[in-house]
Amino acid sequence: MHCVSHVLSLGHLIKHLPCTKSYTFLRSRFQSKALANVAVSTTASCFKSLSSSQQDQIHLYVDTLLQWNQKMNLTATKEADEVMERHIEDSLAILPPIKTCYNLHSSGLYDHINIIDVGSGAGLPGLVLAIACPDWRVTLLESINKRCVFLEHVVNVTGLTNVKIVRGRAESCGHDVIYREKFDVAIARAVAEMRVLAEYCLPLVRIGGLFVAAKGHNPKEEVQNAENAVRMLGGSILQISPVDSHSPYGQRTTVVCRKDHSTPQKYPREAGTPSKLPL
Repeated sequence: MHCVSHVLSLGHLIKHLPCTKSYTFLRSRFQSKALANVAVSTTASCFKSLSSSQQDQIHLYVDTLLQWNQKMNLTATKEADEVMERHIEDSLAILPPIKTCYNLHSSGLYDHINIIDVGSGAGLPGLVLAIACPDWRVTLLESINKRCVFLEHVVNVTGLTNVKIVRGRAESCGHDVIYREKFDVAIARAVAEMRVLAEYCLPLVRIGGLFVAAKGHNPKEEVQNAENAVRMLGGSILQISPVDSHSPYGQRTTVVCRKDHSTPQKYPREAGTPSKLPL
């Protein structure tokens, strides 16, 4: 299956107002196989630190999401306030760990990242990050056509010009020269367990780039189980960053990995194999 891309350039760019001031970081590195936590505290809503234009775009996105959700399954969340709390703030909370790790471990300009959201679904977190960071180039990778149609519609409604939608599977795109090892950051939220995500995402990341997984409140065992898979695919785990959120457990976790060397050509394996037989 080939990856089919749709480049969308509509509307106008809006000034990027970062939300990193809402967070304080205490950074700790992994020591061999020992996992270290990085404490992240939220002092204010990241959404409120966006410009008024960006906030309007977020509201347009949420309204459109809930309208389309009546005819297709995009989210289990049915109310706008709940979407704002559980999905928008969750997505924005990923930005500070990305910025910290990228500036410390990756070459290139953070303000002009080329990022791919793997298994974007309803556009979480990719569309939210595209709104918050208008100078980023954001690719939304989604295998289901009707979700791609929704994503195209949202891009139209919000006027985003920095978003590219690709219909395809990560296993296929990971072998496509257009996408393989071309992205500064690959991110995934609520897609699969870490071993599977690593095989989906790391082949897409350039050497020196980051693979970022948004996980639940306590992913330590899952991350430990994925260490070997991450290493086989050319990466290493940098840190686990707990962030305050409105998930049922009161926090979510961002797991950040660095791409240290090229992924062996045999990965990713054929479609369906990573989820059936994780590394």
